[in-house]
Amino acid sequence: MIRHLLRALPVVAGIAAGILIGMAIQPTPAPVERPKSGYADAVALASPAVVNIYTTRVVTRRVHPLCDLPRFQEMCERFPGSQQRMQGSLGSGVVVRPDGHILTNNHVIADADEILVALADGREAPARVVGTDPETDLAVLRVDLDGLTPIELAPSGDLRVGDVVLAIGNPFGIGQTVSSGIVSALGRHGLVANAPYEDFIQTDAAINPGNSGGALVDDLGRLVGVNSMIFSRSGGSHGIGFAIPANLALDVLESIVEQGRVIRGWLGVEVRPIEDWSAGNGLFVAGVSPNGPADQAGMQAGDLITAINGAPVGSAREVGQRIAMLSPGSQVEVQVVRNGGPQRLVATVGQRPTLERS
Repeated sequence: MIRHLLRALPVVAGIAAGILIGMAIQPTPAPVERPKSGYADAVALASPAVVNIYTTRVVTRRVHPLCDLPRFQEMCERFPGSQQRMQGSLGSGVVVRPDGHILTNNHVIADADEILVALADGREAPARVVGTDPETDLAVLRVDLDGLTPIELAPSGDLRVGDVVLAIGNPFGIGQTVSSGIVSALGRHGLVANAPYEDFIQTDAAINPGNSGGALVDDLGRLVGVNSMIFSRSGGSHGIGFAIPANLALDVLESIVEQGRVIRGWLGVEVRPIEDWSAGNGLFVAGVSPNGPADQAGMQAGDLITAINGAPVGSAREVGQRIAMLSPGSQVEVQVVRNGGPQRLVATVGQRPTLERS
């Protein structure tokens, strides 16, 4: 019995050794990668193009606040005196060209004496104002830096209500921050006085003070809007923020870069919508500016505008935007109905006077 066991030991040992060797040469299983979720790739693409903007201006005021009251003004004028102090503010911007052109909000840099731009890579540089457009609350800055990464622009018209968007900016000056949400509405207007070209994107992505001028991007990191303002009772985010569409912002930038300012067409006519007009759709002419292009073309209050350059008219806002896109000096055909009969008027487009946005 013992002899048989001794004979079997080498066989058992060989089998065990073979098993151990086989286990040793088996390849180590590759680690299983968890599927990635979130928008880190989109942020990585967009964030290098988003900058922080710091502005300062000198504020002069009387030595004593009582000097602002009417009854003390005469006395203060006998003893003049004032003091100056530096006042700072902050905002955000978006690099849109590799040569250093940056888009931001006009209200971010308005009345600033100095503007400093801080990039995501830690570099800082002074910026100069190339031009502003108060009617769209946009401004164009430029910095002299190399190696800038401009943001990619999303195709115009692709954005839909419900799409995911990310707001990137510098809220409260704490540094670059990303918040997420969806597109809540498109084409919002009538929110600000003297802003005839409003076409806001509404989003519930958190936008706070300091985000103004920053980027609103889609889930691929492409620019869809420039964050502009919020609806708030407390000053903080309540989930109702507004951004200027990127295509409008780029049009403003190109006009400012090429012409130094935004030049818009103008007819000098006030129109209002009408309803239940038996002859079809149109706009009611409520007023005509004296000696303006429409007046010189023979347009009268009470006319009904039915088409411009052969295209049927829509809303008053849409017509205003169409006229604004025309070049001053060009000819425009306006079809109207007067006293029940159609007429064709040809006007020479004028240059729209600049309005201050409030």
